[in-house]
Amino acid sequence: MSGPLVAGVDSSTQSCKVLVRDAATGAPVREGRAAHPDGTQLDPRHWWTALQEAVEDAGGLADVAAISVAAQQHGMVCLDADGQVVRPASLWNDVAPAGAADALVEELGADRWAEAVGVVPRAAITVSKLRWLAEQEPGSARRTAAVCLPHDYLTWRLRESTSVGELTTDRGDASGTGYWSPASESYREDLVALAFGSVPALPWVHGPGDAVGRTPAGAVVGAGTGDNMGAALGLGLEPGDVVVSLGTSGTVFAVGDGPVADPSGDVAGFCDATGRFLPLVCTLNAARVLSSAARMLGTDLSGVDEMALRAPAGAGGLTLLPYLDGERTPNLPDATGTLTGMRNDNTSPENIARAAVEGMLCGLADGLDALRRQGVAVRRVLLTGGGARSEAVRAVAPSLFDAEVCAPEPDEYVAIGAARQAAWALSGAPEPPKWTVERTELPLGDPESGRRVRDAYRAAREQMHG
Repeated sequence: MSGPLVAGVDSSTQSCKVLVRDAATGAPVREGRAAHPDGTQLDPRHWWTALQEAVEDAGGLADVAAISVAAQQHGMVCLDADGQVVRPASLWNDVAPAGAADALVEELGADRWAEAVGVVPRAAITVSKLRWLAEQEPGSARRTAAVCLPHDYLTWRLRESTSVGELTTDRGDASGTGYWSPASESYREDLVALAFGSVPALPWVHGPGDAVGRTPAGAVVGAGTGDNMGAALGLGLEPGDVVVSLGTSGTVFAVGDGPVADPSGDVAGFCDATGRFLPLVCTLNAARVLSSAARMLGTDLSGVDEMALRAPAGAGGLTLLPYLDGERTPNLPDATGTLTGMRNDNTSPENIARAAVEGMLCGLADGLDALRRQGVAVRRVLLTGGGARSEAVRAVAPSLFDAEVCAPEPDEYVAIGAARQAAWALSGAPEPPKWTVERTELPLGDPESGRRVRDAYRAAREQMHG
């Protein structure tokens, strides 16, 4: 049985995607997309322009009954009292606030941050960006009347709101700011003041199935969420499922019934988009490691796959630490990539390609272990994102993850999750609609060879970074 149409938006670092789906079944109807400019700081009005272009590419929204936005987490959007953008948004991959993050941790202590908000400040986290702005651009800080996140800004624009007092968010995205508590489900304004020196207007936090308004054309607008929360909703995660997502960044996350507080800062104690929780580990370097390897080897991504699959496990002794953009987990914002173990007899293109695949996946395997240390059950790993299309990644991952691995059918799960949330908001039901996700089970790996690869990776990291 078909239903009304709903739209889901994925406003990522690189692009905006709009999917129109059947509300009852999730069946695809049409889609559109538009590119975003590159960078670590970006005027949020570019996102709004791209959203309009993607909507047009998708055939418009005249027949759409509801829409929700999922977007990149942590980005600091500063608005003045009239709702105008104060400065470019500092994105999740902006490492400039690293020093501010260190100062905040020193002032309060990692244990107290984790207990208060489930997150220990690092460069990516919004609270660190607030401190950085107050110190580096005091004029911009004084003009800032409200602070919100990328999905909050787009949701606000969809409703054609002009008052910053009408900004809204959801508990999932709010939990990534470093000043909203998953345990008490409230803002910690004392931490905002600690970082920023004052407390600007902050978005109202809505429940996951809430409608927060309507577009001028009358479509229901859902609360929206962060991109990782959107992906979890799109994939229909159940307890025991852990997602390893290989996009611009790498993420490892699972649904849980209670908040997580990790004083090491490796596991962020986020909320999800269903009323539960989403412990998550994030790395800065994922699929682009494969793109960089392709450039270095003078080939394309399929060429990297072919080379890597011809090399043995362990890449003949080569190990890549893939910190090409610095790194968030482990917390090494100023690090660079390192290829170790080179000898005259092992520096073949095949081994270099294999080392790139293994190095990228070892960082994410460390993320799985970090979740296990927090008591998260890892029954099955769902391998997603653009990097999951790689045949070499699919072949290597089961050995390194030491778990059952499946690959959901390649799709835009962040946007699907946003569309599913829109259908939920439209229905007013207590649960989101049931949509089917097709998955392919990957062959079992060789845990012993995986342990050898991970031991070499760990030794290289300790030698280089302690």
